[in-house]
Amino acid sequence: MTVKTFVDTNILLYAYDREAGEKHQKARIAVGELWENNSGVLSAQVLEEFYVNVTRKIPKPLTKKQGLELISHYLSWDTVSIHGGMVAEAAQLEERAKISFWDALIVVAAQRGGARLLLTEDFQAGRKFGELAIKNPF
Repeated sequence: MTVKTFVDTNILLYAYDREAGEKHQKARIAVGELWENNSGVLSAQVLEEFYVNVTRKIPKPLTKKQGLELISHYLSWDTVSIHGGMVAEAAQLEERAKISFWDALIVVAAQRGGARLLLTEDFQAGRKFGELAIKNPF
């Protein structure tokens, strides 16, 4: 059975950062499996952060054209648009779960996208938010 999996920005970025060593390899494998299973989920927030970082902040940035091509490619995944109600929900989760607002918004988007797994290195592996489980692929 295929599990819908939300990918946080850091995992997606490592998949394209050839200077990231073992994290690059593991992220490429994880993202590749999501392509094979057609089970990847992203949010507009992740795509925005990914574009900026992959074209400006990694040691060997991609061109803006390459970044745009990747964004266009990832739009074939389930993509969650962020709206005001989700922002309010994330603010409440931030307080309840004692996590950053941005992390809370990732959790809310993953839940709204129907994901049961969140790939990230920013949370404690195994932590759960309702039916959403956290997995650190590293």
